[in-house]
Amino acid sequence: MMAFPSHTHNICYVFAMTQSAPLSNAQLNRRILSVIIFTFFCYLSVGLPLAVLPGFVHNQLGYSSFMAGLIISIQYFATLLSRPQSGTLADKLGPKRVVMLGLVCCGLSGLLTIAAALAASLPALSLGLLALGRVFLGIGESFTSTGSTLWGMNIVGPLQTARVISWNGVATYFAMALGAPLGVLLNTFFGLHGFAALVLLMGALGFVLASGKPAVSVALGERIPFHKVFSRVWFYGLGLGLGTIGFGVIATFITLYYASRDWQGAAFALTLFSLGFVVIRLLLGRFITQHGGLKVSLISFMVECIGLLIIWQADAIWLVDFGAFLTGAGFSLVFPALGVEAVKQVEQQNQGSALGTYSAFLDMGLGLTGPVAGLLIGRWGIASVYLAAALMVVGAMALILRLMQQQRILAKSH
Repeated sequence: MMAFPSHTHNICYVFAMTQSAPLSNAQLNRRILSVIIFTFFCYLSVGLPLAVLPGFVHNQLGYSSFMAGLIISIQYFATLLSRPQSGTLADKLGPKRVVMLGLVCCGLSGLLTIAAALAASLPALSLGLLALGRVFLGIGESFTSTGSTLWGMNIVGPLQTARVISWNGVATYFAMALGAPLGVLLNTFFGLHGFAALVLLMGALGFVLASGKPAVSVALGERIPFHKVFSRVWFYGLGLGLGTIGFGVIATFITLYYASRDWQGAAFALTLFSLGFVVIRLLLGRFITQHGGLKVSLISFMVECIGLLIIWQADAIWLVDFGAFLTGAGFSLVFPALGVEAVKQVEQQNQGSALGTYSAFLDMGLGLTGPVAGLLIGRWGIASVYLAAALMVVGAMALILRLMQQQRILAKSH
C-alpha cells in the first residue's frame, strides 16, 4: 500500500504580504508550475491513447466503430462523475493527497492497458480491461487537475487564482496536443504497450515527485454541503458549459466540415484554434485580475461567437481558419475568468468542492456536444452545428449580463 504523509508533517505556506516582499512574476510562475506539472503529466496520459485506442478496438479486437467510440467516452463520463468528489476530497485531505491519488489512478490506467494488449487474443477480456483503465484515467484526470489547481491557488494566494487556472489550462492543452501524435508514434513502433508504458511511467514519476513536495494545510472552518456549493456556482458553470460547445464542435467536427466541401487542411484549422487559445492565455491572462472575471468572459464570448459565425458562413478555407483562430482566442479565457468568480462564492475551506463542481460543467458540455450535434447534422447539415454553437454562446453572454446586473444591485445595496 502507498502511504500518504501525515498532516502533522505538512508544511504550511504562509502568504502574509505584510511580512514578506511581494513575489515577482517569475517567482509566482515558478511556484505555480512546480505543481501544475502534475496536470501536464495527467493530460499527457489522457492524450496518448486518443488516436490509438479506437483503431485497436475496431481493427484488432473486431468490435464496431460505436464500441470504439464508447471506449473513449467512458473516460469523459468517469471524469464528469468524479469532478465534485475530487474537489470535496481536496478540501478535506488537502490538494497534495488528491493529486497523488489521481496520479496513482493514471498509472493504473496504463497498467490495465498493457494487460489489455496482452489479452488481445481474448477480445471480451481485453475490452473489459480497456474500459476499466479508461475509468481509472477519468478519475485520475479529475483528481489530478482539480488538486493541482487548488494546490497552486494555496501556494501563491487567492489574488493569483486567475494566473493558476490559466497556467493549468496551458499545461492541459499543450499536453493533449503533444500526447496524441506521440501516442501514434509509440504505437507504430511498439504497439499498444508503447504508449501504455509511458502512461504508467508518468503516473509513477508524478507520484514520486508529488510525494517529495511540501503540502499545504487544509483550511479549517465549516464545510457546507454539496448542494449548497452547487447552488452557488452552477450559474457560472452553466456559462462555461455553453461556451465549451464552441470548442467541442471544432475539435469534433471540423474534419467532417472540410471533407463535406472537399477541402484539405482541417488539421491546420485545429492548429490555429490551439494557437489562438494558448497565445491569449499567455498574453492576456492578467486581464482577469485587472478587469474582473465577468467582463473578461463577456468579451471572450463575443469573440468566440464571431469566430463560430464566420465558420458557419465561410465560403473559403482561409475564412474557416480565421474563424477557428478567433474561436480559440475567445474560448481561451472563459474557464479561468468564470472560475475566479465561481470560487469567490464560497469560503476557502470549500473552494476545492466549488472548483470541482464548476469544472464538471466543462465535461458535461463536451459530453453533450457529440450526440446533439450529430442529430443537427442529420437534419440540417454540417454547417448547422456552428450556428447552433454560436447561439449557445449567445446564451452564455446573456447569463453573464444577468450576473453583472446582480453584482451591480448587490453593490448598491451595500
